[in-house]
Amino acid sequence: MRLLAFETATEACSVALLVDGEVQERFEIAPRRHAELALPWAGELLAQAGVAKSQLDAIAVGRGPGAFTGVRLAVALAQGIALALDRPVVGVSTLAALAARAQGDRVLAAIDARMGEVYLGAFVRVDGGLQALGAETVVPPAQAELPEGREWQGVGTGFDAAEGALRKRLAGALASADGTALPHAADVARLGARAFARGEAIAPERLQPAYLRDNVALTLVQQQAQRAARA
Repeated sequence: MRLLAFETATEACSVALLVDGEVQERFEIAPRRHAELALPWAGELLAQAGVAKSQLDAIAVGRGPGAFTGVRLAVALAQGIALALDRPVVGVSTLAALAARAQGDRVLAAIDARMGEVYLGAFVRVDGGLQALGAETVVPPAQAELPEGREWQGVGTGFDAAEGALRKRLAGALASADGTALPHAADVARLGARAFARGEAIAPERLQPAYLRDNVALTLVQQQAQRAARA
């Protein structure tokens, strides 16, 4: 299988190419440079592997949640390439891709959502893959639901946001928490390949981003009001 993957939902930008189970990736923490880097990286990876775009079976993409502009960019790139090649796409949860990097069988993935909130998802490993436990949410750390059991592995910037509020909230359930971890396209590619094998690929026009927020951006007036309330 040959699959190209994009992940730009956070400050990290990454592109990966999976060819017959082997993955090559370009990754960089590059705020506001995602649009500049993603397509050239994709071309470089294809050239290095000797794979033509026409040989790709599908495009995988981290569909969010995450930064609105980053999620929108990744989805647009995946749709554009897939439509041009007449290939399907596989949308992968950015939180699931983040969870894939953690050790252990029970993982809490959290991304700093700004505005005093975090994107949060719980996952368990089943037969070498990841299974979501319930719906992904966007919540203030103090309102995060406590997971059942202990020894959960926490991963993602949500655990360091707001002075570690989520880490403190879930302390009794956590075995560890890495607040520096960011999602990688390599994991989007691997999860996407599994989803493709399960028959979950879709037509590119059906791909939907996962913003989680109804209002993906506050107006300037609302932002000023929030800052004044915190002052």
